Amino acid sequence: MATDDSAPESPAPTPGARARATALLGRPGLWLLPTVLTGLLALLLSLLYMGGIVSPNRDLHNLPIGIVNADRGAPLPGQQENLGVQITKAITTDTSGGDKAEWRELSLARAQDELDSGRLYGVLVVPDGFTASVAALTGTSATARPALTVLTNPGKGSLGSSLAGQITTQAAHQASQTIGEQLTASAKGANATTKLLLADPVTVTTQVGHPIGTHSGLGLSTFYYTLLLVLAGFLGANVISNGVDTSLGYADNEIGPWHTRRPTVPISRTQTLLLKMGMTAGITLLSVSLIMVATVGILDMDADHLPLLWLYSYCATLAVGLGVQAINAAFGGIGQLVSMFVFIVLGLPSSGATVPLQAVPDFYRFLSVFEPMRQLGDGARAILYFDARGDAGLTRAWIMIAVGAALALLFGFAMARYYDRKGLERLTPHPS
Repeated sequence: MATDDSAPESPAPTPGARARATALLGRPGLWLLPTVLTGLLALLLSLLYMGGIVSPNRDLHNLPIGIVNADRGAPLPGQQENLGVQITKAITTDTSGGDKAEWRELSLARAQDELDSGRLYGVLVVPDGFTASVAALTGTSATARPALTVLTNPGKGSLGSSLAGQITTQAAHQASQTIGEQLTASAKGANATTKLLLADPVTVTTQVGHPIGTHSGLGLSTFYYTLLLVLAGFLGANVISNGVDTSLGYADNEIGPWHTRRPTVPISRTQTLLLKMGMTAGITLLSVSLIMVATVGILDMDADHLPLLWLYSYCATLAVGLGVQAINAAFGGIGQLVSMFVFIVLGLPSSGATVPLQAVPDFYRFLSVFEPMRQLGDGARAILYFDARGDAGLTRAWIMIAVGAALALLFGFAMARYYDRKGLERLTPHPS
């Protein structure tokens, strides 16, 4: 007798039957991955962002500050060195404040050059004739209180310049009190008013050592301009990648209630990456031009060397875009998340643009060696604030842009060719 050994057919789904959200909410497996990833992202973002800025005074080490002794006068009676030499030695050898400042003894011309190249955050100047003006306080020829001058560098950012100003001003006041003790001891017969003047004889004046334009965001325009370049490269590359996948039929296009699916175009991963990178190079021309139109043309941001700024902006944005395309090609669906961490999440706190790298924890200083935003920010700052000087960071920025673009090309095409050789073709999406 013949038997039917075929498996029973599954019951056909009920026409029109749809799952309900209330029923699906009870599935633990549906909650697990989004919950874990969202929690990790919130924790990592909080630690990374706040960890870099929460305590700059505590983390401050070796902030470069110049000290200039232009005092060439004779020493006070009974002393072997003039006050300029004494102040310089006292400040550079003082360890009571830890290692917050890296004091550099310089000539006035050299200090000005290092301010103009962004290598110093500030300078303390002991002027010529300082000892003579202090000595005059004990006689009848004094016309004004002696002054020490603090030079600031707003091109290094408002916080960095402020930290340097605090350190130099505190050092100057400490020097004034030390000098006051000497003068008070040598003027025992002076009246109360004179003793009060001699106790703190030096005034501290603050001047801008390297001025920047009034439309420079108090030294922050370079940070936001660099952020624009990075975001243009990051977002532009992802938009291009998604658009190409949609146009070639490897992803659905869904905008509100409209849904389209194009026929799939047979193409290898390598050729797809080449197409995306080529489009990135072309579209970046437009995005960078519009950034400059908006920031310089419409908002009147202070900017010189406009042709150089445009070329630099294009190369910087393109390098970011190529890097994003390479990461997307290598990591697929999580590529956007990986590139977000590489170019933005880790880049912002290690850029040194808002908080000096000398005032962040060691981990961020390590990241700053290779993180793209720091490299690009240094070059933009050199062009916008420091007359496009190579020693202000522009030379290193060009080198790192070239290295970054080369690595993106090598990594991206190496991974794409590897997938192609393994026969790991992209799957064609189709309805379930």
